[in-house]
Amino acid sequence: MPALFSALVPPDDVAEALAETLGDPGDGLRWEPPERWHVTLAYYGPDDPDTRAAWLAERLAGRPAVDVRLEKAATFPGVLWLTAAGDELTPLALAAGAGEEARPYVPHLTLARFPREEPGLAGRWTEVLSGFRSRSWTATRVVLMTSEREPGGTRYRVARAFGLGNT
Repeated sequence: MPALFSALVPPDDVAEALAETLGDPGDGLRWEPPERWHVTLAYYGPDDPDTRAAWLAERLAGRPAVDVRLEKAATFPGVLWLTAAGDELTPLALAAGAGEEARPYVPHLTLARFPREEPGLAGRWTEVLSGFRSRSWTATRVVLMTSEREPGGTRYRVARAFGLGNT
């Protein structure tokens, strides 16, 4: 059974602007490719996609679209990320189940991973990206993603999409 999570996917032009800012980082971090970039709303773990989709559809029904912007970098142990900002982002995540997780919700987009024992590897990037600010966009859909380990890494797939607002 695949692990599942719900997310917002940045529009192509936002991802392209971020990729241009990063350039060719090649400095020992394990960078997430742009096609995997997303802002996680809630992580569910191994679950049946159809059952979770029905549950999520009920939780998201009638929810408005949300304005989102990516800005300044920060780190968790072993993770370099960008802050995802937006007034309605946390309420959306809580509706999607983020409040059921053991840790508090921190809206972010994971950029790269690094060994926890080498936090200095990400230090340069938190400085480089300290002034980064994407354009704001209106997220009109939430995706339910599957996460499956495969040879060569983890693969994400959209299992279902849910419209927000009038979509």
